[in-house]
Amino acid sequence: MQVRVLDGLAVTGKRVLLRADLNVPVHDGAIADLTRLERLTPTIRELADKQARVIVCSHFGRPKGKRDAAMSLEPVAVALARVLGRKVTFAPDCVGPAAEQAVAALPPGGVLVLENTRFHPEEEANDPGFAAALAQLADLYVNDAFSAAHRAHASTEGVAHLLPAYAGRLMQAELQALDAALGNPVRPVAAVVGGAKISTKLDLLGNLIGRVDALVIGGAMANTFLAAQGLPVGRSLQEPDLHATARDILGRAGAALLLPFDVVVAPALAAGVASRVVPVAAVGADDLILDIGPASVAALQSRLSDWRTLIWNGPLGAFETPPFDAGTTALAHAVAEATNAGTLRSVAGGGDTVSALRAAGVVERFSYVSTAGGAFLEWMEGRSLPGVAALS
Repeated sequence: MQVRVLDGLAVTGKRVLLRADLNVPVHDGAIADLTRLERLTPTIRELADKQARVIVCSHFGRPKGKRDAAMSLEPVAVALARVLGRKVTFAPDCVGPAAEQAVAALPPGGVLVLENTRFHPEEEANDPGFAAALAQLADLYVNDAFSAAHRAHASTEGVAHLLPAYAGRLMQAELQALDAALGNPVRPVAAVVGGAKISTKLDLLGNLIGRVDALVIGGAMANTFLAAQGLPVGRSLQEPDLHATARDILGRAGAALLLPFDVVVAPALAAGVASRVVPVAAVGADDLILDIGPASVAALQSRLSDWRTLIWNGPLGAFETPPFDAGTTALAHAVAEATNAGTLRSVAGGGDTVSALRAAGVVERFSYVSTAGGAFLEWMEGRSLPGVAALS
């Protein structure tokens, strides 16, 4: 999809409403990860350096349409100022007199953060009046929150129809990365899909079949495919009700679908528990399959030289609990090495995927790692994202 971008856009003195994703993780009152703020800085700096009046709006948490001091964006605005290295002001509301006064006081080159849009129930309802109130604050609209683009909310979709609308640099980079992965990729293309359940990824698998040259299944969802073929999985997490669905996917994908042929098993999911590697046909009745086996990892590593594009969504094992992170970590390092060698374009996304790659220390060594979560998954499923469609 072609979207309007910032190239050549005249913004000097203009009021620019920038839809960002300031929904950062907070633990014990402190921001635990600044990644989302850091990724916003190119767009904010570009606009501010061109003397635009930058008005940042975002959701934060799930306040359910009511004001909640614990979900105020004021502390995030303070953190954003530190990340940007410049002054950031804050408005105690996102619409109405308080927001209008803060915007009126904003000088060219200034940055203002509006209060949490979800303090108003009209935001998630995509209420036309609320969208109009947001639009009244600005001359232009820029969406740099791909992570919220799957939601048709007032600040992500409604306002984009009321102002000249453009994609920010982060949104642009995300769309270009995804287009390079699935839209117009260099072939052969492989996809690694892991995680716990097939049921949460049926649309994803259905969209990938026929679009990729190899489909690697890992994580607990691989257990369902193994059990559907009559192989023993012991006490492992699996979905018996989806055996027929798994067999259908196997039939449609054919030789393109790759499953582990050896696995790491243990009597319990616990750190330091005794584990062993067995062929998939030798899983015991009391065993839990908790990771892909080393021979299967080695086989995938050898296939990397055949592939030119790789998309990754979901870990290959119970990576949060060592030693069951070994398979994911080993393959992640091999993908990073191929990427750095210039033989592979690697795009990854999804909450658990990002956590696993960060734990492996390879996030910066992939071609692109999306922090978009649900939006990344819906794009992979082939769905139209309202926040992106509104920019076309």
